Amino acid sequence: MEEEQLYTVSVYTENNIGILNRLSAIFLKRHVNIESMTVSKSEIENVHRFTFVVNLSEVRIAKIIGQLEKQIEVIGAYYHTEDETIYNETALFKISTEHLYDEKLQKKFKFRRAHILTITERYFVIEASGSKENIDKMYERLKPYGLLQFVRSGRIAITRPKMAISEILEEIN
Repeated sequence: MEEEQLYTVSVYTENNIGILNRLSAIFLKRHVNIESMTVSKSEIENVHRFTFVVNLSEVRIAKIIGQLEKQIEVIGAYYHTEDETIYNETALFKISTEHLYDEKLQKKFKFRRAHILTITERYFVIEASGSKENIDKMYERLKPYGLLQFVRSGRIAITRPKMAISEILEEIN
């Protein structure tokens, strides 16, 4: 049996109602858990990019890419390994203001690409960015301070190698 690994899947689509449902149904029908998902405008006008992170064998991800590309609105679908992508996540941590001047707390986020976004009388919000592992570590370090709220984005990623979408989009324009 082929070994599973994390893949970042990039799907370029037209911006049509219901496309998210159709794309996620492809993963659902194959009993694939989506670890992370983001949607945004892409580098091309009127084209959106869905970024999924899944843990599969290469044989299974290749089949899913084929199914994704059968969707009418899909311009292109690609998968990449961890080594082939540059990626990041962002997280927000809301903590009671009583901990604001705690030197230990400040040291915990000082060197983690984190900063304070806002301060109120009752709470302050720390924004951090980095890999999933870095965000997980930050969460564990801030948890003892009584997180009032925590939220993280899905993965955003770009590829190290040039993607075939570049040529396809040049033909469209």
